[in-house]
Amino acid sequence: MPESSAVLASRQYAEAYLPEDAVLEAARTRGEELGCIPIGRGGGAALRFLAAATAARAVVEVGTGAGVSGLWLLRGMRPDGVLTTVDKDPEHQRAARQAFTEAGIPSGRARLITGAALEVLPRLTDGGYDLVFVDAAKTEYADYLVEALRLLRHGGVVAFDNVLWHDKVADPAQRDPETVAMRDLGRAVRDDDRLVPVLLHAGDGLLAAVKR
Repeated sequence: MPESSAVLASRQYAEAYLPEDAVLEAARTRGEELGCIPIGRGGGAALRFLAAATAARAVVEVGTGAGVSGLWLLRGMRPDGVLTTVDKDPEHQRAARQAFTEAGIPSGRARLITGAALEVLPRLTDGGYDLVFVDAAKTEYADYLVEALRLLRHGGVVAFDNVLWHDKVADPAQRDPETVAMRDLGRAVRDDDRLVPVLLHAGDGLLAAVKR
C-alpha cells in the first residue's frame, strides 16, 4: 500500500532532522559514484547517538564504504576513540581516508583494514569493543552477528544497516537471499536472551541491540 503524503513527509523530515555538513555531503557523493550507497542521514545520526551514549572508545565497522558512516561514528565517539573499519575494496578505503582527512580526523583515530571481514574480525580482541556497526554483504549478516557478540564488551552495542531491505522484509512474498537473510537476522537478534534489541525505521532500517 502506498504511503500517504503526510507519512512520507514525516519520514523525510525525520531523515533530514540533523543536516550534513560539506564534508559528509562530499563523502556521500563519492560513495554514490563508487556504487557503495552510504547509510542515510537518519541512520548516520543514530550511529552518532549510539557512539555517544556508550561513550565509545573502540568501535568496529564492517563495510567502510566512502566513510560516511565512519564520520558519523567518529563524531559520536570519545575524543580519544579509535575506529577500526574493514572493507575488501581498497578504492572504498581510499575514499574514506580522504573523507577523514577533510574532516580533520587525526590519522591515529581511524584504523583502516583492507580485507574480507570474516577473515579480519577473528583477529580482533574478544570483548574489546564498545560498538560494532555492520553495513556489508547482507547474506553474511548472521556471521557478523556471531563475531560482534564475541567482540563486544557487556553493555556494548551492535547495529546493522539495511534491515528493512528496500521495504521487502515486511512482504512475505519476497524471498530473495538478501531479504531472507534480513528476516533471519531480525529473528535471531530478537530471540537472543543476551541482547536487548530495537528496530529503528531510519533510512533502510537500523537494527541495534545492547549486549547484556
